Amino acid sequence: MAEAGAEAEPTKLITKRNSTSVIWQYFGFEDDDEHQKQVMCQTCRVKVATSAGNTTNLHRHLRVHHLNLYEQCMAKKNRETSSSSHTSASQPTITSSFASVTPYEKTSRRHKEITAAVTTYISKDMVSVNTVTKDAFKSLLRTMDKRYVLPSRTYFNQVAIPQLYTECKAKVLNDLENTEFYASTTDLWSSRTTEPYMSLTVHFVNANFELCSRCLQTAYFPTDHTGENIAMGLKECLANWGLKEEAQTCITTDNATNMIKAMELNQWTRLQCFGHRLHLAIENAVKDDQRIKRATGLCKQLVAVFTHSWKKKRAFKQAQQDLNLPQQSLVTECPTRWGSRQKMIGRVLEQSKALCQVLSEDRKTRHLIPTWQDIDVLESVNNALGPLQEFTDALSGEDYVSVSYLKPVLHLLRTATLAETDQDTNLTKEIKSRALHYIEEKYSDPVTQELLDITSFLDPRFKTSYISEENVPYIKDRVKMEMEQVAQKEQRACVTTHTMPLSAEEEPPSTSTKRKRSLGSFFKTKVVPASSTVQLEDTIKAELDNYLITPTIDGEQDPLAWWRVHNVNFPWLSKLARKYLCIPATSAPSERLFSASGNIVTCQRACLKPAKVDMLVFLAKNL
Repeated sequence: MAEAGAEAEPTKLITKRNSTSVIWQYFGFEDDDEHQKQVMCQTCRVKVATSAGNTTNLHRHLRVHHLNLYEQCMAKKNRETSSSSHTSASQPTITSSFASVTPYEKTSRRHKEITAAVTTYISKDMVSVNTVTKDAFKSLLRTMDKRYVLPSRTYFNQVAIPQLYTECKAKVLNDLENTEFYASTTDLWSSRTTEPYMSLTVHFVNANFELCSRCLQTAYFPTDHTGENIAMGLKECLANWGLKEEAQTCITTDNATNMIKAMELNQWTRLQCFGHRLHLAIENAVKDDQRIKRATGLCKQLVAVFTHSWKKKRAFKQAQQDLNLPQQSLVTECPTRWGSRQKMIGRVLEQSKALCQVLSEDRKTRHLIPTWQDIDVLESVNNALGPLQEFTDALSGEDYVSVSYLKPVLHLLRTATLAETDQDTNLTKEIKSRALHYIEEKYSDPVTQELLDITSFLDPRFKTSYISEENVPYIKDRVKMEMEQVAQKEQRACVTTHTMPLSAEEEPPSTSTKRKRSLGSFFKTKVVPASSTVQLEDTIKAELDNYLITPTIDGEQDPLAWWRVHNVNFPWLSKLARKYLCIPATSAPSERLFSASGNIVTCQRACLKPAKVDMLVFLAKNL
C-alpha cells in the first residue's frame, strides 16, 4: 500500500507515428486516441492545440512552462542538425556513388590512357610484366582511379606490349625513311642464359641538325660467329629496315678478327672503337712488368678484404672520418670494363692512409699494407694512365658529336698527355711510351686517317687545325669532289621534278581572262642544267673557301648548332657535315644494349624467348 500523500505515476503517452523532430520526445497521445488528433504534454499532461505538422505551439509550451526541457530540446536539435550537415557533406550523391564503382569501358579513352601508361612503364623501365599481378601495384592503381580495372598479365604480354612495339617501330621506320646518310655500331654478346645475340644501332643527323640514335635490333644469333655469318646477318638487318648500304657512312666496331673480316666482306668503311683501342693500349703498356703486376695484385687483395668483411667496412668508414678523407668505397677491377683497373689504383692511392690504419690494427692483415715501393709503382702508373680515363668517358656519348674529336685527341695524347716530362719517373716514361706507340700504330692506317681528317675538317671547331700540312690539299680535293657529287645529285632530282608533266588534277585551272604578269616574273631564273659544270665548280670552290676563312668556334660549342644556323650559306658542305658527324667514336651504344638486356634477362626472367628480348630491348632504348 502506497504511503499517504504519494501520487500515482501517470501512464506513459504514445509517441507520434513517423515523427522525426526532437520536439515529439516531450509530447504524445493517449491510448484511446487512435487517430492521434489531441496532443498532450508528457510532463504536465496538458492538451496542446496544434495544426497538422505544425510544431510551433509545442515549442512555445516547453519554453513557457518547462524551460529546462526546452533548453534540453534545443541542444539535441542543434546536435542533430550539425551531424546531419556533416553527413550530407561527406556522403556522396547517388550519381557519384554509381560513378565510383562503375568500371571504365575497355574502349573508353580513360581506360586506354591508363593501360598505355602502364605498358610504357613496363617497357621503358624494363620492369617484369609480372608486376601487374602484384597486390601493391594494383592497390596503387585503385588509389589513383577506382574505376580503372587493370588488365591481366596475359593481355600486357600478348597484346599491349606487341602493339606498343608495332607503333614504336613505325615511328623509327618513319625517321629512317627521311635519312639520307647514317652510321652504325654493332657487337656480339651472350645473355645470362648463354644465348648469343648481335646488336645494331644507327645514328644520323636529321634535317634540323639534331644527332639521333636508334636501336634497331638485339637479334638472336645462334650460328657460328664467323666473319661470313656476321656479314650476312648485318646485311639482312639493314634490308629489313629498308636502309641502303650505300647510304651508310661508316660502322664502328670493336677490334675482333671476325668483325674486321665481316666489314671487309661487305666492303663497308669501318672505324675501330676508340674505347677498345685505348683499353688495349693501357693493357699493353703495363703487361709483362712484374712490379706493376705485384702492385695491382695487392690492390685486388685489398679490395677483396674490404668487400667481404663488414667489420673492415665499418672500421674503414670510421678511419675516413678521422682522417677527413672522402667517404667512398674501393673500386673492383672488371676485365671487360674500360678503365676499371685505373679507377681501382686511383682509389687505393686516395684512401691509402685509411687503409693502412685499419690493416695495422689486425695482425692477420698487416702484411697487406702497401710498401713504399708499391706506392711508388702505383703512383707512376696513375700519373701515366690516369688522364686517359677522361678521354674514354668523353668520347662514349651518343647525344653529341664525338668522331671529330678523335684527331684532336690523338694530337693531344702525342703532344701533352703521353708526352714525357722531367718530373716523370722512369716507369712512368716507359708506360707512356708503350701506350703512345700502340695507339699511333693502330691509327696509322691511311683509310682511317683520311676519315678522321674529313670529320675534323667538317667540324667548325677544328677545320684544318689538326690535319698535317701535306694532307690539307688532298682533304680539300676530297671534300670538293663529294660536294660536286651531292650538288649534281640534287640538280638531277630538281630537273626531273620540273620536267615531269602535270597530271589532270595538278594542271592549273584555265581562266577566260588573261592574268596580268607580275614584275618579278621578268627576273625569274630558270633551273641551272646539270651540264654547266664550270659554274658548279666555281660555286663549290667559293663555298669551300668561305667556310675556311670563317672563324672557328669555341671548343665547347655544339658544331651541329653552328651548322643549323649556317647551312643556308653552305648548302652542300652542311650535307657532308650531316653525313660524317653522325659517326660514333666508340661502340658504346651497342655496349649499352648489353646493359639493358642484362636488366631484362634476369634470374627471374631467364625463360624469355629471344624474340621477346629483342622487343623489350627495342622499346627500352627507343621510347
